[in-house]
Amino acid sequence: VFGGGSETQPPVTNLSVSVENLCTVIWTWDPPEGTSPNCTLRYFSHFDNKQDKKIAPETHRSKEVPLNERICLQVGSQCSTNESDNPSILVEKCTPPPEGDPESAVTELQCVWHNLSYMKCTWLPGRNTSPDTNYTLYYWHSSLGKILQCENIYREGQHIGCSFALTNLKDSSFEQHSVQIVVKDNAGKIRPSFNIVPLTSHVKPDPPHIKRLFFQNGNLYVQWKNPQNFYSRCLSYQVEVNNSQTETHDIFYVSF
Repeated sequence: VFGGGSETQPPVTNLSVSVENLCTVIWTWDPPEGTSPNCTLRYFSHFDNKQDKKIAPETHRSKEVPLNERICLQVGSQCSTNESDNPSILVEKCTPPPEGDPESAVTELQCVWHNLSYMKCTWLPGRNTSPDTNYTLYYWHSSLGKILQCENIYREGQHIGCSFALTNLKDSSFEQHSVQIVVKDNAGKIRPSFNIVPLTSHVKPDPPHIKRLFFQNGNLYVQWKNPQNFYSRCLSYQVEVNNSQTETHDIFYVSF
């Protein structure tokens, strides 16, 4: 009989893993068999190298992660929140790595949110890739009901890119938002490449619009308008002044 923490717990059962959206991995499991009624079950879990340890009563755990390699979760059971209190052995379940030659996956996949209105993603072809490969970019974020495909693929020198509108987020709190991205080819011959873009760290505003520029009493005055979609308190500004007569070059930093 397994008592309330006095004996080692049996392991969890039926641990499984699935993927939702593009990069949301969900692990689920069932309670262990043969646990004492006096035991208040808790489950402890962590990823490879004991990252992101968690102890909770729920029989599931999810993680938003780019699926460019295998991701493993280890789960055990115990009768309390004390990590050293006779836990069960760990059960592990991993996602499979992406299919295809690793050298065929695109490289330098980067995405920037321009002026809070559209996202632009660019990448370089993989080394083991045909020059006539037709790429497809799919994207998803929490305000979308389904995965969407980016339509306007284009080339800029060696880079390939695609841009899509990104304005209809559910709320104005961007800190918790991210966009899930995957780039693959139409024929399924290259390895897919995944990316998760945290919105707050990949924002590029448009330049401000100069409304007035004049001299008064020997001073230069500059007045500008914020880029559309931004409040002034969100931005800091850099004013660069070049004087061709005195060959001086000054940079001023302005914040509100």
